[in-house]
Amino acid sequence: MGTMTFGEAWGFGASFAEVKKMFELYVEAGGNFFDTACNYQGGAAETALGELTSQERDRFIFGTKYTMSTVPGDVNAWGNHKKNLRRSIEGSLRRLKTDYVDLLYVHLWDYTTPVPEVLSALDDLVHTGKVLHAAVSDAPAWIVAQANTWAEAHGRSPFAALQIEYNLLERSVEHELLPMARAFDLPVLAWSPLAFGVLSGKFHDGTLSSRRGEWANGYLGPRADAVVPVVIAVAKELGVSPAAVALAWLRGRAATIFPIVGARTPDQLRDNIGSLAVELSPEQRSRLDEVSVLAPTFPAKMWTNSLVVDGVLSGGTAPNLRGWEHPR
Repeated sequence: MGTMTFGEAWGFGASFAEVKKMFELYVEAGGNFFDTACNYQGGAAETALGELTSQERDRFIFGTKYTMSTVPGDVNAWGNHKKNLRRSIEGSLRRLKTDYVDLLYVHLWDYTTPVPEVLSALDDLVHTGKVLHAAVSDAPAWIVAQANTWAEAHGRSPFAALQIEYNLLERSVEHELLPMARAFDLPVLAWSPLAFGVLSGKFHDGTLSSRRGEWANGYLGPRADAVVPVVIAVAKELGVSPAAVALAWLRGRAATIFPIVGARTPDQLRDNIGSLAVELSPEQRSRLDEVSVLAPTFPAKMWTNSLVVDGVLSGGTAPNLRGWEHPR
């Protein structure tokens, strides 16, 4: 369960009373993993989570993040470097009312701090027990591969999980990030599985044509206009919500992909949880795959050219040679 909506400091989200209801609903359904960050709702998300879990801390799994600025105007209060890592983890532990977090993510690669500094600093926290596992979010595949290769070579804690945006409207991660995760045996936590609500169908059902929030605007356009109607059609066939269909599609991509669901109301969360019971038929999944698929990029696109694969690569000796394909 994502906690970006735990608070109202950003002009959207839920009050503590509503957060408590969603927390109880999620836990009652068997949920125990919460995804948060040092900067969500100005720290209110971690504070709310700490209040709600303080009596049973070890029952729950916390994944929090550092990198983003928490003190505007302070050059030392953002980035992947050791100083920001130290101040961020101490603040998170205080707000979460705990002495350790299960996962600590590098929230965004800053292209400034060297890989060895980041990995060695995170490894120090693992050895102190304040962090059980290091993880990474929103970084390119080559950075993650470099980092985990360096960690293995130097006996340091590697990134144990990858968090990326993944949904029916954002499938470019299938080009490099998902194959990399599979190669390094990394579980994938998918944020924005509903594309900030666009895959719920609310912008395509005729009721919200004049409400296009800043977060959703990046997804609206020709691609959404092609994909979302198919999601809505499948939802009608199954008698469920479009959001449930989008989540079911994502869960079915691989056993190691875990959608991070987020909600502003208990009803939204209840619907998200209900997606666990949704089973897409092979035909329905194929329709969703086909309307949302992206063409491969270089160099993977070379494997779609039979002149390359069957000709100049294998000299006609391997007509059934298979290379890159979208992860299934």
